Amino acid sequence: MISVTGDISEDDPARAAEIERALQEEILPEIASVHQIDWQLAGLSEQEDEFLTDALNGLILCLAGIYLVLAWVFSSWTRPIVVMAIIPFGLVGTIYGHNFHGVPLSMFTVVGLLGMTGIIINDSIVLVTTIDEYAEERGLVPSIIEGTADRLRPVMLTTLTTVLGLMPLLFERSAQAQFLKPTVITLVYGLGFGVFMVLLVVPALLAMQQDVSRHFTAARRALRMRALQGISAPMALLGLGWLALTLGWRAVTGSIHPTLVGVLPEQLTSGATGATLLLFIAGSAVIAITGYFAAAIAFRMRRKA
Repeated sequence: MISVTGDISEDDPARAAEIERALQEEILPEIASVHQIDWQLAGLSEQEDEFLTDALNGLILCLAGIYLVLAWVFSSWTRPIVVMAIIPFGLVGTIYGHNFHGVPLSMFTVVGLLGMTGIIINDSIVLVTTIDEYAEERGLVPSIIEGTADRLRPVMLTTLTTVLGLMPLLFERSAQAQFLKPTVITLVYGLGFGVFMVLLVVPALLAMQQDVSRHFTAARRALRMRALQGISAPMALLGLGWLALTLGWRAVTGSIHPTLVGVLPEQLTSGATGATLLLFIAGSAVIAITGYFAAAIAFRMRRKA
């Protein structure tokens, strides 16, 4: 067994990734084929992969635990999704901060993401709880406006105290502080960007949730009516069939279904995923409009009878 060791410069992540790709796909396989030997890449890269795998599993368990606790507290399966939807927006600030400071993403970034997730979730929970308390006495939209205005100061203070407290570490240039810099960048930029998303996206998601729930309520009422049961079920089956014929067939085979190729224009059956998606949306719209008019006619005939 021969051990070949070396370090790759971290000042050019793209070049380092290219060197690693060349080792795995070109250099080492060629040596192995000529000299009939086996090879294995190990070292810091292997340790980092193991850490990222463990961190990903931990993140999944953490998010699952947060979801279950929120579902129990709010007594709802959909409200926790609104609260947790803010987490990806904090990642946007994290990526921008790393790019601005020229620091590559690393395992310390993942550690910062775990901490940032808890803080952003806390701000989102406080905001949603306040809006729900206002909604008990008035409509949801006025509650969203007043609740967001009421929690503006606490959310801003919570974020500013954390961000300003980490500022000295962000601009520290000692060698010891460089190990923590990805974590600090994640917290500072992730929280700084996430606080505005909490105050903008979460209220919008609450309003959207109410709109969607109205459609589901109307659908349940429609399904209970005998006059519409003969229309809603065939339309639902037709929609699922169209989904399988377009996006489903594209996902499985990578091409357009032969039936559609012979009927539709060539521009719509070019094979691109975007064209398939547009085709599915257009067909779903036609099915929905047809079902709406059929239900309206059936309901009107039932009333006349």
